[in-house]
This record gives sequence, C-alpha cells and structure tokens, in this order.
Amino acid sequence: MNNKHIKEGLVQIYVPEFDKVSSQAPVFYNPAMELNRDLSILALQQFQINSDHEITICDAFGGSGIRGIRYSKEISGVFKVLVNDISPLAVEFGKENVRLNNLTNIEISQNDANLVLREKRGEFDVVDIDPFGTPSYFVDSVANSLKASSLLCITATDTSSLCGTYKEPCIRKYNAVPLKSEYCHENGIRILAGFVAMTFAKYKKSVVVKFSHSSEHYMRLYLQVEKGAKEADESLKNMGFIINCKKCLYRDIINGLAPHIPKKCPKCQEKLQVGGPLWLGEVQCADFIKNMISLTKEKSLNKEKQILKLLNRCLEESKMPPTFYDLHVVCKKLKISAPPLLDVLNLLKEEGFLVSRTHYQPTAIKTNAPLEKIEAILTNLHS
Repeated sequence: MNNKHIKEGLVQIYVPEFDKVSSQAPVFYNPAMELNRDLSILALQQFQINSDHEITICDAFGGSGIRGIRYSKEISGVFKVLVNDISPLAVEFGKENVRLNNLTNIEISQNDANLVLREKRGEFDVVDIDPFGTPSYFVDSVANSLKASSLLCITATDTSSLCGTYKEPCIRKYNAVPLKSEYCHENGIRILAGFVAMTFAKYKKSVVVKFSHSSEHYMRLYLQVEKGAKEADESLKNMGFIINCKKCLYRDIINGLAPHIPKKCPKCQEKLQVGGPLWLGEVQCADFIKNMISLTKEKSLNKEKQILKLLNRCLEESKMPPTFYDLHVVCKKLKISAPPLLDVLNLLKEEGFLVSRTHYQPTAIKTNAPLEKIEAILTNLHS
C-alpha cells in the first residue's frame, strides 16, 4: 500500500492511497471536504472566543486525523483534541500524523463513536460528527454526552434521503417525511436540525443553530447546546411542517407537532405535499456568521474566496423566512424567460419586501413577498 503526502492549512499528513473515497476505504482523505474543514475552524474558533475559555474537542470519526490535527494547530485556545476512529489502520495513521505535526494535545483512540461519547460524558466542549452517510445513529449518544454551553458540529452526506429522492430512508433515519421540491436542500437542513432538536429534548437539552450550509454532496450544521427542560420545551416550538403545491408553487409553514394540515392547495385545489416534522426556526445566526467572516482574514485559509462568498450568502439569508423561490422554476410556470435576478431583487426591495439571494441555489431568492407579487414582477420585466 502506497502512502500519499498531503498539505492542507498549516498541517501535513500521510494517508494510504485508494482509488476512490468510499465506505470500504478504512482511512480516506477527501480534498472536496477542505472547505468543510476550513469553515469548521472558523466556527470552532468563534465558539471558543464566545466561550472565553480553553476548549476540549472530540472528532468522533477521525480517519487520517486531518480534521482533529487542524483543530489543534489552527484554533487558538484548544486544551485537548480527542481523535477517534474504529479502524485500526486509521488509528495507526492518526498517531503517525500527530507525530509528524509535533502536537502534544491530541489523544488518539480506537473505539465505536457511540461508546466514546457515552464513556466520556460531559468531557467535551465540542463534538464533531462527520460520518460516511447518515449521522442519525450517533445523535442520541451526542445528546447524552454534551454539557451546557457546548457545540455540536454535524454532517450528513445522505442527501438523497434528506432531499426526498428516497422517502422511506428519511422517515426511518430522521423520523420525518422529506419534501421533493426546488428547495429540497433547505428542507434537508431543517429535517436534520429538527431531528437533532427532538433527540436532545429527550435529555432536557435545547439547541440553537448558529450556522448551516448545504454544499456539494453534504449538509453541515453547527448547533449551540444548552441544558434545561424549560429551554428544551421552548426549542421544540420551532418544530412544524412545510406544505407545498407542485402545480402552482404555493407553499406555507405550519407550526406545531400535531397541527391541522390542509390536504388541498387553497390556490388551485391540487393535492398538497407535506414535509416534516422539521425545524422552522432560524438556521443562520447573523452575529455568529459576521464574526466568522471577520476571522477569515486572520486564518489565511486556502479557500478564502469560496468561504467568503458562502458566508456572505448565508448572512444575507439569515433573517429570511423558510423556503425560497427558484426564479427559473417560477418563469417556467409562467412560460416566460427569466430576467436578471438582481432586477427582481431591486424591485421587491423598492416595494418594501425583505428579499435576499441564497447559498442553496444561485437562481433563487428568499423573500416574504407573496408568490403573486413575484409573478407580477417577473411578468412586467418580461413584457
């Protein structure tokens, strides 16, 4: 087996070479996840600054150790990092890569992620769950493990389930019905956030989403965790459903876990799609993201341009309501060509509506304007 030398951020590592990234590869380095790791460094650094004390981090799926090693070397105020993996080969490479980077505050462990989290309950300020596939099998253990004022970083790569391509696996893994629509990636983020919130509530813990994004083949959330039954009850008020009409593009949100949900679209009487239960609260925290943007220059990250574009988009949409309108989809319904997106944004702003672009889709807008207003503007711009 040949080893490959890699440099990323301020660290260097060796990894075994495989033909492709897969669940069969016991250790892997995925260059496509460098952006994910860069953003994680910014989010964890901001969390550490807000915490105002040294933090202990658990990277529950350490692989080659790249993520945990970067956390140790590139985030100030880190007391200790536990890098865990169930694979003996991963542990072997993890130990070698820690030595290669001359780090003394990293512990390598070989164990099942669920066992590590339960055995070391209350020891971590940050837990990072970045498995190959669904994170759903590990959320109970994280909920049991994390203490008050901690941070959960969680990745899901099973986007086909969360986005509604395969309905049954989403129901089975996340206890929610997905919604196959033009805004399915946002729905996926909200399903994952809702699943985490519901699971944590069992342990009298609440969550607040500080930052989230859907990029390429995965979804990623950063959630602040607090303790208390009252806070947990309050957080569940963010749960609800989204109803959607595929024919006329009408959609609405319905709060609550057992609400009355209409079966037919009030606009065209077509049968409605229903997605949920899912998180209807904010999935971006403006202050947290602004601070991440400020930190970007300090960290000298390779993906700086890409990072700033994504963070600024997420900041733009932070105060917008759930779902978005893809202007190309709306124009297809109207049988007209799509005008420049900025023209639509400016006209909606002139009429006093909240409106922004969104990181989920370059041809889409988030707004509190009704669909009829958007259609009227699109029609006027076309004529």
